[in-house]
Amino acid sequence: MKARSLFVSLIIVFAGIESYAFDGISVGMGKARGSIDIYHVGFRKQFDPHWFDSKVGYLSGYHEVSFNYWEHGNESIKQAAYSPVFTYVFAGPTNPVSPCVEGGIGVSLLSDKKISGRDLSTYFQFEDRVGIGFKIGRQHRHDLNVKYVHYSNASIKQPNDGIDSFLISYSLSF
Repeated sequence: MKARSLFVSLIIVFAGIESYAFDGISVGMGKARGSIDIYHVGFRKQFDPHWFDSKVGYLSGYHEVSFNYWEHGNESIKQAAYSPVFTYVFAGPTNPVSPCVEGGIGVSLLSDKKISGRDLSTYFQFEDRVGIGFKIGRQHRHDLNVKYVHYSNASIKQPNDGIDSFLISYSLSF
């Protein structure tokens, strides 16, 4: 019960912060091993500068606060996460379609520690992600990508089964 109260409190705090500060939203869905369905909604705040601008591209990124729902049969986990994510965009923002790669490491809090026979052992988990995709449209307002996301407690406590998932996501910058 303590974990659920903390989870709800974090959602309220994150939603309040992000409703004031976010400049984009993302939605996604995917699968994890063990037939776990994952649904994702995220709120983003872009990093202001672009670094290492060149003819090849530029480095940028965003902060993302996300809320995820994992489901396997009658089992489910609700999750709140925060990740800073770095993105390298190939070509400039005037190109209508530009490939990109991204990576980030963040933290998350789960509403439960077990799903689909996997024992995550702790409510706290790290969120590691890498992805590839495309920035689309004027000012790259649209982003389509496929990402691999790994959740683990980094062996803070055993067992550390972890969850590996693949997500397809779309984001819109305002």
